[in-house]
Amino acid sequence: MVPDIRSPRDPSRERTVILNQLLLGLVTLFAGVLVLLSDDYEDPVALVIGIGIVFAASACAVVVRWDRLPPNAVGLVPIVDVVALTFLQIAHPSGGLGLLWLFPVLWVAVMFSVFLTVAVAGAVIIIYWTLLFLTTEGFEIRGAMLPLTVVGLAAFGQFLSRRSLGQRTLLARQSRTLQGAFERARSQEALVSEVLQTVDFGVMRVGHDGRVAVTNPAHTRLYGDQNAPLFRADGVTPLPPDERPLARARRGETFEGVEIWHGGLGSGRRALHVTARRVRADGNSGIVVVSRDVTAERTALRARDDLVASVSHELRTPLTSIMGYLDLALDAPDLPSSARRDLEVAERNTQRLLALVSDILSASADPDADLDARLRLTPIDVAAILRQAVEAAVPRADARHIVIDVEGIEPTTAHADAARVRQVVDNLLSNAIKYAYHEGRIWIGCTNEGDHAIIAVRDDGPGIAPAEQEQLFERFYRADAVRRSSTHGSGLGLAISRDIVRAHGGDIRVQSVPGEGATFVVTLPARGPGVVAPEEPHTRVPEEQR
Repeated sequence: MVPDIRSPRDPSRERTVILNQLLLGLVTLFAGVLVLLSDDYEDPVALVIGIGIVFAASACAVVVRWDRLPPNAVGLVPIVDVVALTFLQIAHPSGGLGLLWLFPVLWVAVMFSVFLTVAVAGAVIIIYWTLLFLTTEGFEIRGAMLPLTVVGLAAFGQFLSRRSLGQRTLLARQSRTLQGAFERARSQEALVSEVLQTVDFGVMRVGHDGRVAVTNPAHTRLYGDQNAPLFRADGVTPLPPDERPLARARRGETFEGVEIWHGGLGSGRRALHVTARRVRADGNSGIVVVSRDVTAERTALRARDDLVASVSHELRTPLTSIMGYLDLALDAPDLPSSARRDLEVAERNTQRLLALVSDILSASADPDADLDARLRLTPIDVAAILRQAVEAAVPRADARHIVIDVEGIEPTTAHADAARVRQVVDNLLSNAIKYAYHEGRIWIGCTNEGDHAIIAVRDDGPGIAPAEQEQLFERFYRADAVRRSSTHGSGLGLAISRDIVRAHGGDIRVQSVPGEGATFVVTLPARGPGVVAPEEPHTRVPEEQR
């Protein structure tokens, strides 16, 4: 590629002038020596003048600082060369020295504009034809060949120059694009590095080869003692080495929301919420492990549960005593009707308060593992349990003129704890009666689908907004519209129901469109592990749940 000396900032301009001129000078010297040895030249003075001008131009090309002069100043060198070669042509017209004109013509065509190229090529052709006319008679073939060669070479030089300029422009544009991309990448890298240095959660990247590639200061702080023991979410059960987050990440595993305790019993241990996700960079996949300190949250939740459980236990005893004395007072035969009405109101509110305390105690109990141990799993008749729950809920539904439709109840069996399933159905029916429209309708049904028993409860109430459906099963959660209404509740019924259903190995979900009611669907195992056909259904439910 030939450098473009037309650019005022081209650092190769001086080198280009020197190389081109020295090449012409060497060729001219060699040609002059051949002419002198042939002793066939016609004008020795013109020969000396031509060679002298070429060597003077070569000396100027070496001495002059062309990078400090305007770009067009370089054009003087090939013009001087044309004049010098004219003297050589005069000195020996038949020696073919006119071919040396091709050097400055090509130089100008490659390095300069079309205008200067046409001017130099035209000047060479005119000079050549003039000298040829003065020295020969008639038309000769060489009178056409050299001009044609000059024109072709000039056109080729211009084509080469345009192509080279286009390539340089493209390369310059690509270079600017790459430079911009590099600057953006460096800026993003600096930003990511700064963010990783300042965030309060630990970040660690494990490469595809299992080596730790990146860690931030927060990760080092959270896992300060690498030899400290790790425990499961309960804080007591030791975590085996092959189940530690780093070991799992090195095996290529991904996981979400794993809770562990780092450190032994004491003030320095931490509860960590760990997530591992796969990422791909530079064509190589890796695992990013993010650890978050949730010690304060877990401590606050535990303190809240302890406080709630303690207060609830303290409230339950006097409430039971109040209930007993209210029953005795209501059984008195000479009780005035006005006093009876007041006592009945007090009894209803005491029962509601006792139910609330029971819900709080149930929610404060250890979920999952302990609940699993308390379950009495047997084959049960789900349809019978639903009918018993409906029978118990009819008085409350009648008070609001709500109809409970039981046509969807089909013969259904499940492998579950009858009392716990009744508790879930009671909660769902209670919520449906609370939130259904006055003089509305509730649908309840059950069926078997494959290895699952399905229970569904639907109301025609105002429905639940999509944003609230995600938080519906959280403890103590009540929607804004419900809190502003006169409907009473603790926000624990659905949370307790979810814990019970999940302890059975099932699930509970809600389907709702605002303004079209809500449907709660419970899925339970239809049969126990290893059982092919269900046994005779067990329909007996404890008396306190009826």
